[in-house]
Amino acid sequence: MWPSDDKDTSSAEPKGTKRESEATVWLPMTGPANGRTEELSVPKVTPESGSWFQPVVEVEEETDVPETPTPKWSAFEPVTPVESKDPEAPKTVFVQPVQPQQTDKPDWDQFDRGAATPTREHELARPEPRREPPVQEPPRRPEQGRIEPPPPVPVPSATMHARPVRIEPAEERFDSEATVGMQQPEPPSQEPPAAEAAPAPKPKRRRKGLLITTLVVVLLLAGMGGAAAMPKVSNRLGLPWAPNAPKGDIPKPAGVTRVLHGPDINGVAPSKEGLAAALAGPAGAADLGTLTGTVVDAASGDVLWDRNSGTPLTPASTTKILVVAAALLSMDHGTQFSTKIVQGAEPGTVILVAGGDPSLTSLPLGTDSPLYPGAAHVDDLVAQVKKAVGGKISKVQLDVSLFKGPTSAKGWDPEDTTAGNTYMAPVLPVMADGGRTDPKNDHSPRVANPAAALTQKIAGKLEAQAGGTTTAPKDAKVLGEVKSQPLTEFANSLLQLSDNLMADVLARQIALAKGAEPSFTGGATTTMDVLKQAGFDLTGVQINDGSGLSDQNKIPAKVLSEILAVAAAPDGKDPRTPKLRPLLAGLPVAGGSGTLEKRYGDPASSAGRGWVRGKTGTLSGVNTLAGVVLDTDGRMLVFALMSSGSDQNKGRAALDVVAATLHKCGCR
Repeated sequence: MWPSDDKDTSSAEPKGTKRESEATVWLPMTGPANGRTEELSVPKVTPESGSWFQPVVEVEEETDVPETPTPKWSAFEPVTPVESKDPEAPKTVFVQPVQPQQTDKPDWDQFDRGAATPTREHELARPEPRREPPVQEPPRRPEQGRIEPPPPVPVPSATMHARPVRIEPAEERFDSEATVGMQQPEPPSQEPPAAEAAPAPKPKRRRKGLLITTLVVVLLLAGMGGAAAMPKVSNRLGLPWAPNAPKGDIPKPAGVTRVLHGPDINGVAPSKEGLAAALAGPAGAADLGTLTGTVVDAASGDVLWDRNSGTPLTPASTTKILVVAAALLSMDHGTQFSTKIVQGAEPGTVILVAGGDPSLTSLPLGTDSPLYPGAAHVDDLVAQVKKAVGGKISKVQLDVSLFKGPTSAKGWDPEDTTAGNTYMAPVLPVMADGGRTDPKNDHSPRVANPAAALTQKIAGKLEAQAGGTTTAPKDAKVLGEVKSQPLTEFANSLLQLSDNLMADVLARQIALAKGAEPSFTGGATTTMDVLKQAGFDLTGVQINDGSGLSDQNKIPAKVLSEILAVAAAPDGKDPRTPKLRPLLAGLPVAGGSGTLEKRYGDPASSAGRGWVRGKTGTLSGVNTLAGVVLDTDGRMLVFALMSSGSDQNKGRAALDVVAATLHKCGCR
């Protein structure tokens, strides 16, 4: 049984004959031919030719070679055959390989295809010729788990006899498989020659790759080190060399009291003498012109300082204190002002019904108005109408019948209502962003007719035409409705911005709440009536609007201080205080918000930054300031200061010094 997949060729063909990429392979072999090298050809077995083991051997005579000791062959050490210098003509002899000693089938797992299987010379004997029937080649066993022998290493000896090998067409040499099944000696433990070891990888490429990697790492470390040296990076990472790194030990945690302390209502208030001495210089400044005013202790209601506080003077925008107080006293603090769109009398016609909300914003949904936080959106109103109608709208009309009378008040400067001014727009019951051209800029120009402009904007969004003014039926179907901020937030925006339009609209809302005519006259009269009914002495008060733009308005300083003193009084002392308390929240903070944001920057008044809260008022030759301040003892002081005949900038700065002095005063 011949364990080989190699294709056999006939020994009858001449040595070296090729047949379509195959050739007769001659196996040089050292055999029992008197020391001569024999070449065995693998027989081509057919039914006519007989047995596998009847090869024809041609023996070539070799030249005399000195006999050398026969080496011990290893199953893993092939040798290189020695070619004779003068080969003789081959002779044909018959040999038969020695049969393996065991009777069982050979262990194929000990061998692999093309593995070296050397034998010793004395293990081969000349066989007796015999004929055997052809034997089918058994299938090879699976090679799983087979242990591959190490690669063959030639024995470096030029004097040894050649071993049987098989030469493939690719000129590769392999040991002959003619000795398969014979027992082999144990392989020696010697290492294979270093010359035949597997080639080592090229060191140049490895050194080049290592060099590149090292260079990249160095560059990265250098970049990270440079970045870490930058102040911004080192500060952010909290590195020891950062500019803002702590210079000393981290302080121990301190206890925190989560309690807000209100003004001191049990301590000692400033004395009248001490306060008079402190205010003598600031209140006597020539830049103030004619000054009237008063200072009141909020906790006790006592008047601590007074200068002609009962003399009526032009209040300018401090008039808004009266309007806001009257609204808080007469209306629910959660009141909202509505804007609607209703079904018109004609098919495809809708009507914009004004509800007295000038804070409606044209900014997109999701963008809060910076001027009127919490204001309703025009886009919200339009979306509701589109959903309710479902069809095409051809015309949008306007109903502004809510307000009555003229749109400007007596005593206003004509320039205050012209198109493009930044102070005022015609007082109408509906508009967007207070009639401003820029919904984010308080000082942007106002449009001449803000209600008509809003109607045109809504018509464009509904792909319709603006259809003029009309009066909506009382029972008209509501297609969309939006509402303003609650009253307290509405009043807060009004006071922070000193918004003239919102103040005059609010005066009309007071009139509507009391059933009076919603006009300049009706708003002013109702405002005073509400305050009188609340117990305030309005002797000398004369108002023509709610904004204070009218130079014919007259208010004594003591009226302003009395209203503010009730708003700042301790809880439970006055039943009016809870109603008026939101008035204080809307007052601008010195150096921080509203109309006082850019003031109190001078060294003479900087002590009042963050401590003074007050409502400003400015007209030509008029400067007023009324509000509250905490002194150095934490005592709440209410003040009202009115300057007449003063320069605008110098008069403002002088008033700020007086208020800042109140904060610095313990004044005992």
